Amino acid sequence: MEVKKINFLQSYSSILWLLGGIIIGSIFGVVFGEDVLIIKPLGDIFLNLLFTAIIPLIFFTIGSSVANLERTEKLGKLFVIMLLVFLATILISAIVMICAVYLFPIHEDIAIAKVPLEEVASGSAGDQIAKLLTANDFFELLSRKSMLALIIFSFLVGFATLQSGEKGNSFKSFLDSGNEVMKQLLNIIMKLAPIGLGAYFAYQVGVFGPQLLGVYAKPMAVYYAACVFYFFVFFSLYALVAGGKRAFKVFWSNNIMPSLTAVGTCSSIATIPANLAAAEKMGIPAHVRNLVIPLGAPLHKDGSSMSSILKITFLFAMFGKDFSDPMTILLALGITVIVSIVEGGIPNGGYIGEILAITVYGFPMEQALPVAMILGTLVDPIATLLNANGDVICSMMVSRFSEKTKW
Repeated sequence: MEVKKINFLQSYSSILWLLGGIIIGSIFGVVFGEDVLIIKPLGDIFLNLLFTAIIPLIFFTIGSSVANLERTEKLGKLFVIMLLVFLATILISAIVMICAVYLFPIHEDIAIAKVPLEEVASGSAGDQIAKLLTANDFFELLSRKSMLALIIFSFLVGFATLQSGEKGNSFKSFLDSGNEVMKQLLNIIMKLAPIGLGAYFAYQVGVFGPQLLGVYAKPMAVYYAACVFYFFVFFSLYALVAGGKRAFKVFWSNNIMPSLTAVGTCSSIATIPANLAAAEKMGIPAHVRNLVIPLGAPLHKDGSSMSSILKITFLFAMFGKDFSDPMTILLALGITVIVSIVEGGIPNGGYIGEILAITVYGFPMEQALPVAMILGTLVDPIATLLNANGDVICSMMVSRFSEKTKW
């Protein structure tokens, strides 16, 4: 019995420390309110360290993973299966949210809050797409704002290394070594997680907690309830699809740390290390998890898909428009897919999706955008939970469909 206790503490010590930091931070937020701003820099320091390490980790992880594939046909098959799984889960999550807002419609009058607007770069749709997918110079790839461009570049570098054959072996070793070094660096940074996440939680609870009341209460309740339902019910169904009861048990016994990290950081990208570690424990092949999880952070977002639907229906209620028309719903699904791809995986990252929806439906930007921004901030924690944890369950399904993995 004593040995089991020691093993339990060894296995769950990091989770217990993290939970302790989050609970203490939450208590500080409730007790001291906005005075907790004084400890927010502790959370900022932790997140800044995490984000600066994430950039090289993305490059080495994707580059190394692609470079180590046995043949290019396998890469093509993996990529197609991954995209199909991503698209399916995004659409399913959006449909679940549409059903939720129909069952619990949003009818109340909404007071428009005054929020500072971000300056949106002007230009044609083609220019915006070019800026999203590429960078003007190499150094711009080293910014979180160019995360999708960095991923595409890393993928191409890995593919070029793969195509180089024996002549590229030295560079492949460099990618493998860099991947291992960056993983160890992240392990060191994560030792600060209980303090950093505790401070960040205190800030969230102390500053944003009171805004959960008032005119946003009902849509927030609908959204959080729908997300909790989707998290437990549909993630369980996805696990069963990935491998039956065994996969179900493997998933739910290894997704605690990724879930806590996602809620604490409000960042899909910051959750990548925890996701990769969990996927390894689940037995997902390295070439699958190292491709699906880093690519899923910016491209696959079930939570953002559901929040996109919530924002659209919220704006429809706000301006007295009918959301029941089939073409309106189909358009909302299309916007949702785009939003899930273009929104950044960083805390409170860009408002491209909201601007797209507002423009397509013809809502007045100066009134609609602040509301969408407030909703985006308030739903961020649980949206990130679905975004980040969804990458793990997707990697299980991709592994099942591409590698016939059995748990």
